[in-house]
Amino acid sequence: MADGLNIPGVSDRYKTNDLVKSLMEVERIPLKREEEKVETFKNQQDAWRGINQKMATLRDSCKSLYSFENPFNNKLTSSSDEAAVTVEAGREAEYGSFKLDVIQPAATDRFLSDEINADQTVPQGKYTYKVGDKTIDFNWRGGKLTDFVTGLNRRGGETVKAGLIGVSAGKKALMIESLKTGAKNRLIFENQAFDFAKSCGMISDSSTDVKEVRYTKDRLYNPENLEEFNTDGLPSITKDGIGIKNGKIIVPPRSGFEMDIPESANRQKGKMEFFITETAVDDLAEKLAQDMVSNSAGSADVEGISDADDTVQSGFIEFPSPGGISFEGISILNNASETSLPPQDSFEEDITAKTKSAQPGEEPEVAEAADVPEEPETPDLPQPLKNAVSSLFYIRDVDGNETQVPAESFSVDTEGNIRASILFSDFPDAQRILVRNTNTGTQIEMSMPSIYSDAQDLGYKPKHAVSEAQDAVIKYEGITMNRASNDIDDVVSHVTLHVHDKTDRTATLKVEPDKESAKDAIITFVGKYNQTLAEINILSQNKPEIISELDYLTSDEEEKARERLGMFQGDNTLTSGRSSLQQTISTMYRAKPDATITLLAQIGVSTNAGGGGRGYSPSQMRGYLEVDEKKLDKAIENDLEQIKNLFGYDSDGDLIIDNGIAFRLDKQLTGWVQTGGVISSRTNSLEGQIKASNQKIARLQTQLDRKEAELKQKYAAMEGTLGNLESQQNSLQNFANQGQKR
Repeated sequence: MADGLNIPGVSDRYKTNDLVKSLMEVERIPLKREEEKVETFKNQQDAWRGINQKMATLRDSCKSLYSFENPFNNKLTSSSDEAAVTVEAGREAEYGSFKLDVIQPAATDRFLSDEINADQTVPQGKYTYKVGDKTIDFNWRGGKLTDFVTGLNRRGGETVKAGLIGVSAGKKALMIESLKTGAKNRLIFENQAFDFAKSCGMISDSSTDVKEVRYTKDRLYNPENLEEFNTDGLPSITKDGIGIKNGKIIVPPRSGFEMDIPESANRQKGKMEFFITETAVDDLAEKLAQDMVSNSAGSADVEGISDADDTVQSGFIEFPSPGGISFEGISILNNASETSLPPQDSFEEDITAKTKSAQPGEEPEVAEAADVPEEPETPDLPQPLKNAVSSLFYIRDVDGNETQVPAESFSVDTEGNIRASILFSDFPDAQRILVRNTNTGTQIEMSMPSIYSDAQDLGYKPKHAVSEAQDAVIKYEGITMNRASNDIDDVVSHVTLHVHDKTDRTATLKVEPDKESAKDAIITFVGKYNQTLAEINILSQNKPEIISELDYLTSDEEEKARERLGMFQGDNTLTSGRSSLQQTISTMYRAKPDATITLLAQIGVSTNAGGGGRGYSPSQMRGYLEVDEKKLDKAIENDLEQIKNLFGYDSDGDLIIDNGIAFRLDKQLTGWVQTGGVISSRTNSLEGQIKASNQKIARLQTQLDRKEAELKQKYAAMEGTLGNLESQQNSLQNFANQGQKR
C-alpha cells in the first residue's frame, strides 16, 4: 500500500478517536452534573462542620463562665515575704488578708559522719532505720560503701535517703537523712545501723539532761485574768495562802500563782515534769453556807441538818456531805455530788528536793538532777480525772495568750502520784505556767518542776547534724502553733501555707479575686460569640461586605470565606439560630431580687459598647458584640459576684446552675452540636445524598464505559471497511495503469 499499513482501531487514519471522544463528551454531561453535586454536598458538609466547630468552641467558653471552675472563683495569693512563706488558695477560700510569723520551718534529721576512706567497707548485719511509724529493715551481706548507699536508697523509698559527699582526696562523708519533717519523725538507728553509725562518727553517746527548777515564794506571782474563775460569794483566787514546804508548793483552795519557765528550757524538744497530790480539806463553800444559816437563825426557825465533818467518798477525792435544811417541819436534803472517778486510796507526794533561796529578779536556780531511770508503763488516768486536773493548769506565752495544758499531759506513776508532762513543742512561746486552784475543798501540793532538755532521749546524739527533726512553728494572728509539715492546710479554711524559712518580720498574706482571668474569660467569650455569628452571616447571606468587615481574617481565610459566602442563603435554620443567639444575649437575667446587674450592657458588653453619637454601623446591625474595657474593669472591680451570677445562677435553690446567659447559650448550642443535633442531622443527610450520588456516578460511569467501547468497536469496523475499499480501489487503479502501458 502506498500509504503504509492501516490497523483499524489502532491507527487513527480517519480521526475516529476524536470523533468517539466528542461523542463521549456529550454522553458524560449527566455524569459531570452528578459529580458537581457531590462536590457541592461535600462543601456543604465542610461548612456545617466549620459552624459546628465555632459553636462547640463558643459552648466551651460558655461552660467555663458558669461551671465549678469558672474564673470568677479563681483566687490570687500573695505574700509580703515569699522567701519565708507562700500561700495557695482553693476556689472556696474567702477573700482577705492575715498576718503570719514563721518562727521556724519544719526540718528533717540530716546527719553526717566523720571523714572516712572512700574505699571503706560496710560490715554485714541487719540494718534498721526508723522514721516516725515507718521502718526500713534489711539484711546487708557486707560490701563497699557506695554499694551500701545504693542499697539503702533502693529500699528507703520516701522514708530514708543516703549519700556520699567528697571531702578531700580519698575521703568522703556519709550523710543519712530522714525524708519526713516533724519532731516526731526523728531518724532512729537500730541493730547494725546503730553500730555502724557510731563507728563512722555519725552519732555519739548522750544522756538526758535533766534539771530541777527551784522556786521560792518570792519568785511566784499573783495570778492574772481571773474574771472567769472568781465566783460571787467565794474568796478571790490569790497567792496569799501559797506556801513551800519540803520542796513542794502548797496550793490551798481558792488560791493560785504564776511562775516563770527558765529561758534555758529547750522549747523545741524539751519538756517540763512535776507531780501533783490532791488532799481534801475543810470546804470553803460548806463553811460559808453554815455561816449563812447561822446568821439567819435569829429571824427564822432554820435548822441545818448537815455535819461539816461528814464527808462522802467519791473517786479518790473526799466530797463533804451535801447537807440540807429544815423549816417548819419540812426537811430538804441536797443531792450528793456526782463523779465517775474511780476510788483511790491517796496521792502522797514522794518527791524530795531541797530549795535554795533566789533573790527577786533572778531566774530560779536550776540544779542538776540525777539520771532518771526508765519507768515501766503504768495505767492511764481516767479521762474525767484528766479533764479535772487539766482545768487547773495553763501556759501563758510571750504575747499574754493563755492555753490550757492538754488533758493528755497527765498520767499516774507507779506509786499512784499524778504526773504532769508538758511538751514545750506544744508551747514554743511558753513564758509562764499558771496554777489556779478553783476548788473549795481540795488542796493541791505540787513538786518543783524538772526540765528535760529532750523529750525523747535515744541514748545518742548526732555529731555532725546538718539539720535536726523539728516541727514548723508559726504564729497566726498572734496564736502560736506547730505542725509537722511545712505544707499547712488546717489553719485557714481552703488555704494551704507553704513554709520555707523564718520570717524577719510579720508577713502579710492575701487572698484576692483573680480579676484579670475573669476579664480575659469574658473577652474570650465575646470573641467566640462574634466568630460564631460571623460564620452564620457568611453562610446565610450573599453580601461580600460581610467578609470585608472581618478585618481579623488572613488572605487565605478571606478567600475561603468567599467560597462559602451565601452557601445556605434562604436556609431558615441558620437564620433562626442566629436570632435565638441574639435574643439570649440581650435578655435580662435577675439572679437575686436586689440584683443591680441584669444585662451584659451594664458591664460594658453590647452591640454598641463604644456609645457616643456615631450611631450603628452595618457590622453592629449584624449583631456583633463590642467591649468597653473601662466599663468592664469597673464592673469587675466592684461587682464581680453579680457578674458571675449574670452568666450562671441557681434560680430554684437546688444548688444547681439553671439560668444565666452562659447557661442558656450552652443549652441552646448543645442542641446544635450534640450527636443527633441540628448540625449532625444536616451532615448525615448530606452524607446520604453523597452516597446516593456516588452510586449514580458509578452506574453512569459503567454505562459510559460500555458506550465508549461500542463506539470504538463500530468505528474500528468502519475503518476496516474503508481500508478494504481503499485497497480495492488501489488494486483497480493499478490494473488500469498497467493496461494503459500496454
